[in-house]
Amino acid sequence: MPTTNILILGAGAIGAFYASRLALAPNTLVSVICRSNHAAVSHSGFSITSPTYGHYTFRPAHIFASPAEAAAAHIVWDYILVSTKALPDVSDDSEILTSLLSKNKHGDGAGTAVVLVQNGLGVEEPYAARFPNTVILSAVTIASAAQNTPGVITHNRWTRISIGPYLPPSTSPSTSPLNSQNAIDRNSHFTALLRAGGITDADAYTHSKLQMVRWHKIAINASMNPSAVLSHGTPNALMSADPELSIHLLACMREVLSTAPIILGCAFPADFASAEAILRSTQKNTSGSKPSMLLDWEKGARMEIEVILGNPIRIAREHGLEMPRLQSLYALLRMAQENREAAKKEKEMENSKL
Repeated sequence: MPTTNILILGAGAIGAFYASRLALAPNTLVSVICRSNHAAVSHSGFSITSPTYGHYTFRPAHIFASPAEAAAAHIVWDYILVSTKALPDVSDDSEILTSLLSKNKHGDGAGTAVVLVQNGLGVEEPYAARFPNTVILSAVTIASAAQNTPGVITHNRWTRISIGPYLPPSTSPSTSPLNSQNAIDRNSHFTALLRAGGITDADAYTHSKLQMVRWHKIAINASMNPSAVLSHGTPNALMSADPELSIHLLACMREVLSTAPIILGCAFPADFASAEAILRSTQKNTSGSKPSMLLDWEKGARMEIEVILGNPIRIAREHGLEMPRLQSLYALLRMAQENREAAKKEKEMENSKL
């Protein structure tokens, strides 16, 4: 059986966790691109603690300090898993993959499949536009993992990941019957690798159902994430239990869950949780975990505002629909971030004059 080579771009908590499971699949070599944690991982690998999988050490096949270093290794990558934050207002991360996809068995990027494990809507489009002949797999995960110390990963709970081939409109060359079947086959293979690594909640979906999953998760992220920031750091469980905030969260989720079927042209499957069920489940989460947007805000980092709030609003408007609750959250949070960035630049300029 030939060896499967996988490269992880964005070896933070989620990327490292899934890398460690994929590495357990037979004849699979997993390499990573590390940045802030490069020294720690090069020295000791990843130390991972999980209530499901126990405590173990994962040492990647290769540890690169940059995409350029990974490209210089001239390895044929079967899959590149991207788990970086999606910040289209800052940069187009698809450009990073150009040199990595060119070093493959076909010479045009067709041999490497790109797996996007990222939050939000519309994250696939920059990659599809730049690499129209490349297989793109879109993945949505519900996982709780943190890297509070470089190279040390704490997996708290959940390992659910849903994956589907991203098949753009029929005008794209990547949607020919041959390429579409190739994408479906690669999707099934990658899902099988995850399952071989012990991720029993890895499911292969169709393109349309995966986009439903993305919209369903938007109902959670677009309500919980900005509300946690605007309420000055309230965890999801406390927001869900608060008399007023719980009403707000329900209304935001219902707004998304009622808009998405009109855009997608079909109703959500019966097994998708309702807004009320999501709220009840969130109330039971006593781990004190904070949503990713709140963690970014507390670190002073830019937040995934555009893919979680901006893109859903714009997509709805293209269909003649408005989501006023999400629009209010988007407008407030976007301005808060812009004001903070302006203040940071002003402080940097003042410091440079000293």
